[in-house]
Amino acid sequence: MHSSHLLLEEPIRMASILEPSKASFFPAMTKIVGTLGPKSRSVEVISGCLKAGMSVARFDFSWHDPEYHQETLENLKAAVKLTKKLCAVMLDTVGAEMQVVNKSENAISLEADATVVLTPDAGQEASSELLPINFDGLSKAVKKGDTIFIGQYLFTGSETTSVWLEVSEVKGDDVVCVIKNSATLAGSLFTLHGSQIHIGLPTLTDKDKEVISTWGVQNKIDFLSLSYTRHAEDVRQAREFLSKLGDLYQTQIFAKIENIEGLNHFDEILQEADGIILSRGNLGIDLPPEKVFLFQKAALYKCNMAGKPAVVTRVVDSMTDNLRPTRAEATDVANAVLDGSDAILLGAETLRGLYPVETISTVGKICSEAEKVFNQDMFFKKTVKYVGEPMTHLESIASSAVRAAIKVKASVIICFTSSGRAARLIAKYRPTMPVLSVVIPRLKTNQLKWSFSGAFEARQSLIVRGLFPMLADPRHPAESTSASNESVLKVALDHGKAAGVIKSHDRVVVCQKVGDASVVKIIELED
Repeated sequence: MHSSHLLLEEPIRMASILEPSKASFFPAMTKIVGTLGPKSRSVEVISGCLKAGMSVARFDFSWHDPEYHQETLENLKAAVKLTKKLCAVMLDTVGAEMQVVNKSENAISLEADATVVLTPDAGQEASSELLPINFDGLSKAVKKGDTIFIGQYLFTGSETTSVWLEVSEVKGDDVVCVIKNSATLAGSLFTLHGSQIHIGLPTLTDKDKEVISTWGVQNKIDFLSLSYTRHAEDVRQAREFLSKLGDLYQTQIFAKIENIEGLNHFDEILQEADGIILSRGNLGIDLPPEKVFLFQKAALYKCNMAGKPAVVTRVVDSMTDNLRPTRAEATDVANAVLDGSDAILLGAETLRGLYPVETISTVGKICSEAEKVFNQDMFFKKTVKYVGEPMTHLESIASSAVRAAIKVKASVIICFTSSGRAARLIAKYRPTMPVLSVVIPRLKTNQLKWSFSGAFEARQSLIVRGLFPMLADPRHPAESTSASNESVLKVALDHGKAAGVIKSHDRVVVCQKVGDASVVKIIELED
């Protein structure tokens, strides 16, 4: 096995494949984002999801109203208290999404080789011959021969629940299409995706802005998933919008790359965003199937080198209805980890799937196995080479902490941080052991009142591979006397022992600030 692959350099022993996996407090270093919805909104099910390894809950606003999502969020808060497991909140915008409106909610049967008209006249009833859509610019955006997909939960690839259309002619505002496969569309709303077609809708719609400024502000969302990000300017505009909304100036923006436009501007978007979501469902429509894996590998590499979290979607679709993933899906999850993914995002699998808890648990187990054969040594060298010299002060400390931890076979790295940046930089070098990020709250004021920062920073590390946060007592400042640092360190070590990641005689690498200097030290625990 060549070391150019991100696998262990020596061949994997066949016998080790048959050894049962060991249980661990941290199900996996790779994080899991679960979408909460009809099948995963009770306190009981959400508690199960948290215990199984979900660390970020995604709320998808392309369906249902804020009241419905608020109920779900209250249940999430109750489940967090019950399980004592931290969970971050992600708001997913609708963005430039075109939809077919089916007011009657009757099932619509479409036959192959027949024609159907897409019309912007939303007053019309949806039928096998006519589908009203929410966008009046489609006729100007398409031409004869273009491809359009329609499905209830995006285009799933299943030939019975989603339809593939080819534009045959444009008549005024209407678009006449030939149906390429027989399918039945059921439900009130279907997503319409034009393959490689520029849609003149804003990335952040008025509806999105309203939801963010009400629901988002009320719930102090940790992440904004910006659907259909096409340019760096989309991210800048979203950030400007968030900066005016109280606490949301701290909210991180994850750009969702789901079409050719976003792919073409990937480098500029990555520079501007806090993280990237590779929306493979839509990308798989815009790209030829044989090119999807290339984009995944290239995009994940760029995110890794930039030290920004990368999230991969659509990995175990079949678990929406089945208790086990297909062999190909299981391999796909592992490859996402080996390619450098920070988190796996589950959509329909947890939103409306029959087995949300089992899905999270299964994905976590696959991630954990893949992490064991991740070629950390090669990844470390590649990252150091990419960063180059001279390194920044913080980058140098972070890489030194990881190198030391690997050399002394430390069981954990403990990092004291107030902004979360130092801990994220350590995680960027993908250490083989967990990084306990001890977030020290800072006291700040806006001239009207004093408040502590730190909760945002702690929760935002829940999407970074290998990073596990804990919030320190605010009476211990980040740069303080050695006595107060020792007491915070004792709390962190006790937390690690209780979690089962630290035991007697283990070595621990600690990264902290003492005065103006950053220090990396190795401690060996006594009995």
